[in-house]
Amino acid sequence: MRILVCAGGTGGGIYPALAAVTALEKQGVNRDHVLWIGTQGEMEEDLVPRAQIRLETIRGGAIVGVPPHVMAWNGIKLGVSVGKAWQIIGRFRPDVMFMTGGYVAAPVSLASRLRQVPIVIYLPDVEPGSTIRFAMRFAHTVASTTEGSRQFVPADKLVVTGYPVRPELRAALALTKEEALAQFALTPKRPTLFVFGGSRGAWNINKALMAILPHLLEQLQVIHISGTLTWPQVSANAESLPEPLRAYYRPYPYLHEEMGAAFRAADLVVARAGASMLGECPAFGVPAILIPLAFAWRYQKVNADFLTERGAAIQLRDEELTEKLLPAIQSLMENSEKLAQMRAAMQSLDVPDAADRLAQVILNVAHNAPQEVHG
Repeated sequence: MRILVCAGGTGGGIYPALAAVTALEKQGVNRDHVLWIGTQGEMEEDLVPRAQIRLETIRGGAIVGVPPHVMAWNGIKLGVSVGKAWQIIGRFRPDVMFMTGGYVAAPVSLASRLRQVPIVIYLPDVEPGSTIRFAMRFAHTVASTTEGSRQFVPADKLVVTGYPVRPELRAALALTKEEALAQFALTPKRPTLFVFGGSRGAWNINKALMAILPHLLEQLQVIHISGTLTWPQVSANAESLPEPLRAYYRPYPYLHEEMGAAFRAADLVVARAGASMLGECPAFGVPAILIPLAFAWRYQKVNADFLTERGAAIQLRDEELTEKLLPAIQSLMENSEKLAQMRAAMQSLDVPDAADRLAQVILNVAHNAPQEVHG
């Protein structure tokens, strides 16, 4: 069984694909028979080789939400990349192509269609972005995180699997809260806030948090992932905090292995509303204050609405952070009954075997799909 994986750009697409590969390996697929196609210069160049998966990259870039000249140039790069994807697929000869999105999804899905390789799409977000919308016409099956995707995906293609949280993250569920806190040298005697802005960080969230840290750290303790782009400012701000407060603040540019412990330690999360929030917060039953990224198509708002409507999260907008972030955090942290209700609502959305379900979908299509896929 030979499986081609196409995923890149952000953790919301890369991490579910990594979880699916691990689940496929449990079901008998040799990791040497998996090839990953990603985009040059994106985070998959680090994460995929670290997982000991063979990676090839092609050129690509955004064609939505960018200036016309950038759109034109990236469109040319993507067009050229169809040829390279065609060559890679011809050499590798996969039984199925599995994709979660990213810039490479358009050329690789088109090349797979031309090579008559059956395609399985996993939709991490509730609503598909423009690249996934393009690729859905070629797909044999579309797996999704939630039932909310039914309004966007043809009924004959959709299978709801849940979000495949990577096993190394789920492993932190075996920790007690005290053990998780100890990994960050924090105390169980204070509530813990976990703040992050997605795989690239979020300056508006970082800026708003830094402004209110002196107030928060009087009562709470904070684990903060800034992202690498604004780490110098966040690090300098941490150094400027009074020593007694600094003892309750743990800033990092990025976390890998410790991410699960951070979720396990947290009483409340403040974050963007990327796809991973649909899987990781439910896995740990952590309530959230979500700030959807305004420029991320509509999908972050739809993700946030899904969790908010089910009582698992509340929402703020970027422009409200200066005025409303501090009171929102304080009001939730001081209301144990409300937090408990949100925790239960979030936990009810978890699908612990989502990775295994998704792997089974991929294998079923590889074994049973006709050569001529839906068009």
